[in-house]
Amino acid sequence: MTSQQTGPATGSPAESSQVGHGFGTAPVFLASISTILGAILFLRFGYAVAHVGLWGSLMIIVIGHLVTIPTVLAVSEIATNRRVAGGGAYYIVSRSFGTSIGGSIGIALYLSQAISVAFYLVAFAEAFAPAYEWIAATYAVDADPRWVSLPCTVLLAVLMLIKGAGLGVRALWIVCVILGVSIAAFLLGQAPESIRPDGFHLTARIEGGDAFGLVFATCFPAFTGMIAGLGLSGDLKNPQKSIPLGIIGATLVGMVIYALVAIKLAQSATPEALAADQFIMVQIALWGPAIYIGLGAAALSSALGSILVAPRTLQALARDNVLPVPKLNRLLAKGWGKAQEPVSATCVSSVIAIAFVAAGDIDFIAHILSMFFMVTYGALCSVSFLEYFAGNPSYRPTFHSRWYLSLVGAVMCGLMMIQMNVLYALVAISLMVATYFGLRRSRQGERDLTAIFQGTMFQLTRRLQISLQKNRVVKSEGGWRPSIVAVTRFGERRLGHFDLLRWISHRHGFGHFIQFFQGEYSFTKEIEARMQVGKLIERTEVSGAGIFVDSLICSSFQTALAQTLQMPGISGLPNNCVLLEFNKEHPEEIEETVQGAQLATESMFNVLILRSTNYRFGYRSSIHLWVTEENLVNAPLMLLLAYIIVGHREWRHAEIRLYACFDSGNGNGERETNKLSRLMTEGRLPISRQNVTSVPCATREALEQEVILRSSKADLVIAGLTDDDVKSGEAKQALQCYHGANDVLFVHASEPVLIE
Repeated sequence: MTSQQTGPATGSPAESSQVGHGFGTAPVFLASISTILGAILFLRFGYAVAHVGLWGSLMIIVIGHLVTIPTVLAVSEIATNRRVAGGGAYYIVSRSFGTSIGGSIGIALYLSQAISVAFYLVAFAEAFAPAYEWIAATYAVDADPRWVSLPCTVLLAVLMLIKGAGLGVRALWIVCVILGVSIAAFLLGQAPESIRPDGFHLTARIEGGDAFGLVFATCFPAFTGMIAGLGLSGDLKNPQKSIPLGIIGATLVGMVIYALVAIKLAQSATPEALAADQFIMVQIALWGPAIYIGLGAAALSSALGSILVAPRTLQALARDNVLPVPKLNRLLAKGWGKAQEPVSATCVSSVIAIAFVAAGDIDFIAHILSMFFMVTYGALCSVSFLEYFAGNPSYRPTFHSRWYLSLVGAVMCGLMMIQMNVLYALVAISLMVATYFGLRRSRQGERDLTAIFQGTMFQLTRRLQISLQKNRVVKSEGGWRPSIVAVTRFGERRLGHFDLLRWISHRHGFGHFIQFFQGEYSFTKEIEARMQVGKLIERTEVSGAGIFVDSLICSSFQTALAQTLQMPGISGLPNNCVLLEFNKEHPEEIEETVQGAQLATESMFNVLILRSTNYRFGYRSSIHLWVTEENLVNAPLMLLLAYIIVGHREWRHAEIRLYACFDSGNGNGERETNKLSRLMTEGRLPISRQNVTSVPCATREALEQEVILRSSKADLVIAGLTDDDVKSGEAKQALQCYHGANDVLFVHASEPVLIE
C-alpha cells in the first residue's frame, strides 16, 4: 500500500469518489463461496445430521436457502437499479430506505461482520486439534486453541493494513483451491466399517437430540457467505454485472455442496458416531489430514472475506455520518491510497475481532451471527418487495426478481428468528429500533420509509379502488356504514363541523371534509385554497382525525355542493351522507343550508345538519336522542350515529338517552317505545332499557318544553327531520326547533338503514 494518505472525497459521503481495485466477477464469487463453505461445513454439519437426521439437515438447507436465495435475488435486483458504491448491503439498504433505517441495519450488519472474523478464526484454531493432542501427550500440557486464534487474528489484521484488499483477493484463489481438494477428498472417501450404519436412513438421529431451531441457528451462518462478496461492491469494476453473477453462482454452488455433504455423512456414519466426533469427516476422507487443512483454509478464507468486508461497511457508515461522534465519523471515513483502503476502520474491526476471539464460544457466536444476518436479509427482501408494489418509475433494475420470492424471504426471516431464539430476536430487533430512533432525531429532513411506503400505499389504494368499483353493489353485505362528505365555508374557523365528522369517521366510516371557496377559479385562488387545506391537514394530525380534507373553488355554494354530490367516494364506497352546518347565532346561514339539504335529498343522500353553538359539545358526556312519531323512520340512523360517536375515545364516558315522543291520546306511544327498545336490544346498542323514556307530546310546543326540561345540559342532541321538513317552506322553522338544547344534529334518512 502506498504511503500517501487520501482523505474522504467531497460531495455526498457515501457516493464519494472511490476508485477501488476494479475487480471483476471472480472475487465476488470467491469471497462468497469461501465464506459459505466455511467452518460450519467441517465442524457442525455432522452434528446437524446426528441431531435432526438427514431429512432434518436437508430441511435446514432448504429453509436456509428460502432466506438466502430471495435475498440474493433481491440484492441483485437492487444492485442493478443504481450505482453501487462501497458498503455493500449497507449501501443498498440505506439508499432504498434512507440512512436512518440503513444506518440501524448497517450497524448491526457491521457488528456481525466484525464478529464473524472471530468466529472463523476460533474455528481455524480447531483445525490444529492433532497438534493439541500431540502437545498434551508429549509435554502433558493442555493446549488452549486461543494460542493459535489470537496470534492469527493479529497477523491477519496486520497483513490487511499493510497489503490491503489486493492481497486478500489473491489469497482467496489459493484457499479456494485447497477447499475444493479437501471437499473432494471427503466425498470420494469411505468410512471404516466400525462407524457405518446398517443402511441408508432419512430420519435416523440420536435420542434426546437438540431441537430443530437450535440446530438451525447453529448451522445458518454457513449460508450467509453471499454477504461477503457483496461487501466488495466499492472495489468492483462493474458491480451491476459482477454482484448478480458472483453471489447467485456462489449461493447455488454452496447449496449443492451442502446437500452432497449431508447425504455423504448420513451414508457413511451412524448418528451416534456423528454426534461423538466433530471431526468425523477425517475418518471418512480419502486422506484424513486433508480435512484439517480444508478446515483451516475454509476458516481462514472466511475470516479473510469478513475482514475485507467489515471495514468497508464501517467506512460507508462513517461517510454517511451515521456514528454518533462526528470526529469518529471523520476518522473512520478516511481512505488511504488510490484504492481508498479503510485503514482506521480495519483497526477498529480488528479490535472487536480480538475481543471476541479472547472470550468467544463458537456456538454462542454462531447464534448471535444468525440473528443479525436474519435481520439484514429480512430488510433486503422487504426493500425489493416494497419497491415492486410502490411502482416507482425511477426503479428500473436490469435484473428482476419476483415480488413473491422477496415476500417469502422476508417472512421466513421473521419466522426463523422466532424459531431460533425469541430472546435473541427481541434483543436484535430492540437494538435496531433504538438505533433507528437515535438516528431519526438528527435526520428529520432526510428520506426515510415514508417515500417507499407512500408509493406502496398509492398502488394499494389504486388497486383497491378499481376492485371496489368493479364489485360495487347497491347495499354492502357487511351492513351500512357512513361515508360522509362535509361541505363548509368556514374551515378551521368553526371546528364543530370538523369534530363531528372525525368522531363519526373514527372507526366505522369514512369522512371527506371539503372547504368551499367562493369565486372564479384562478391560480392565485388555488394557492390560497391549498394553504387552507394545509392548515386543515395539520388539524387532522393534531386531533388524530382519520378524514380526508380537500378544497373546492366555485361561484356559489349550491354549485360546490352539486359538484361534491357527483364525486366518487374516496374510500372506494359511494358517499351516502352529506354533512352541513350553520351557527345558531347566525340564522341568516339557514337559507343556504336548507337549499343544500334539499339538493342532497333529491339526490337520495342522507342529510346531516349540525346546528352548532359556542358550547362546542360541552364535556362530551351525554347524547340525547329525540324520536317523534313523524320522524320515526330516521330512528335507526340516529341510533347508529349515536353509537358510532360514543365509540370515539373523546366520548368514551358518554351516556346515550332516548326520548320517544308520541301523542298519548292515540295509544301508540307505549307500543312504539317498546319497539325502539327491542331495536336497540336486538341491534346490541349500548343503551339500556332504563335510558329509554316515553314522553307524551301532543304539540310542538309541548315538545319544546320537554327538551328544555330534559336536554338543556346535554352535550349533543340528535333529532330527526321529515321529508316535509326538508322539502317544504317550513324547513327554516324545523331547523330552529329544540331551541332549549345546545348543539343539535338534525338527521334525515333518504335510504333505509337497518340495525342488524
